[in-house]
Amino acid sequence: MRKLSRRSALLAAGGLAGWGMSGLFRADLPTYAGTQRDIAASDAPLLNDASGLSATPIHKHLTLRDSDQALIDVIRREFAEARAAGRPLNVGAARHSMGGQAIPRNGTALTFDSARIEIDSATQSYRAHAGARWSDVITALDPAGWSPKVMQSNNDFGVAATYSVNAHGWAVPFGPMGSTVRSLRMVLPSGELVTCSPVENSDLFNLGMGGYGLVGVVVDMDIEMVRNTRLVASFEVMPTPDYATRFKAAIADPAVTMAYGRLNVDRESFFQSAMLVTYRETEDQSDLPAATGSGWMAHAASRIYRAQLGNETVKALRWWTETTLGPALGSTAVTRNALINEPVATLDDRNPDRTDILHEYFVGFDAFDTFVEICREVIPDSYQEFLNVTLRYVAADDTAVLSYARVPRIAAVMSFSQELTSRAEADHKRMTRALIDRVIEIGGAYYLPYRPHARLDQVTGAYPQARDFAQAKRRLDPDLLLRNNLWDQYLGQL
Repeated sequence: MRKLSRRSALLAAGGLAGWGMSGLFRADLPTYAGTQRDIAASDAPLLNDASGLSATPIHKHLTLRDSDQALIDVIRREFAEARAAGRPLNVGAARHSMGGQAIPRNGTALTFDSARIEIDSATQSYRAHAGARWSDVITALDPAGWSPKVMQSNNDFGVAATYSVNAHGWAVPFGPMGSTVRSLRMVLPSGELVTCSPVENSDLFNLGMGGYGLVGVVVDMDIEMVRNTRLVASFEVMPTPDYATRFKAAIADPAVTMAYGRLNVDRESFFQSAMLVTYRETEDQSDLPAATGSGWMAHAASRIYRAQLGNETVKALRWWTETTLGPALGSTAVTRNALINEPVATLDDRNPDRTDILHEYFVGFDAFDTFVEICREVIPDSYQEFLNVTLRYVAADDTAVLSYARVPRIAAVMSFSQELTSRAEADHKRMTRALIDRVIEIGGAYYLPYRPHARLDQVTGAYPQARDFAQAKRRLDPDLLLRNNLWDQYLGQL
């Protein structure tokens, strides 16, 4: 257990995030807790997240590598101290969020860092202790021939954090990762240790899944796993209006175990073409190689990805490499674990004047064509640099109180490169609000871990049970010990 200094806390957040973290102290940029000038002048320790725009004063930051009873004792002690001092507390792992969702302003920030994984092959499950990253899971499961049933799209995210933000992956035909959690242990703000599952203390389980650490502190989780397999990819390129039908058919095919899509992003033919990539098992499933990342191909793709900035020709070139060159080179069989064993840091932005900002929208299959038209109207009207959109499937989730997929959805994960200026921040907020308004109109939702640009009515429009969540949280945590920016700016106002 180690207390970080003001500067080391800030640097640690930047190193964990894996996205562009430069330009942290620019006086013209607003932050979660004031202006950057105010933050720079503060003597308090600071913590940031992947946006580089959430520099926030905290009371202290502890990195915990304990597990089991030792970890429970520390959590209880920190809860008691926070209650006595009237300070908030919150927990994070890699802090890949982009709006202070894992940062307690002027409070105690706990970072969990424990790689302990225990496999139970008889029940096809594994226990992940608090702080484990998905890379730890793959490292443990791969030699035994297993693979996580659902994991977040990159391996440097925290496992418990994935449940806490209700993240999904691109294995099909599954819903969010939380749907594969059989049970978990959680320390409540009262200090009580409880076991939660879909059938035991299910109210707490449902609140915690996508509850952003506002319900309790997860200690460990029992999670479903599947056999690791050798897969081969198929690539289809089509006009965008054909995508939803083709994607739906692919999801219904029991032979398809992994699937995603892309749309072209060059402005001249924006979102007019789509690519669908599906993976099926090969006949030969013997002697699977150890899981590695995608190696030099990922780094080469990253360089092209970054070269898109301000260059429409390169955007068109990237689309050609993905739809023509990539399929020619990517027909070699690969294991399931190798496909998902890739860090988000591969796409790291090293530009000191910009930061990467993610969006994600969830729309029904029948509304997808309308969603595409909305994007064509709204996104090019901004001056944000749009780099990528990946399309994934999310099965219906009726478990999480703050569910974004009450029915099966297409998830559109978008990546923008934003200037580190107040002008760019204002333009990005305007664009985001316009997108959210239109997505809500077609029955869709947006994802909560990103920049806090939405209005409060947009939160309740996309998440009709947000008020129920806030009321349940107040009953469970009357002292409001577990807080973050999502609570301070939004849910706490309900």
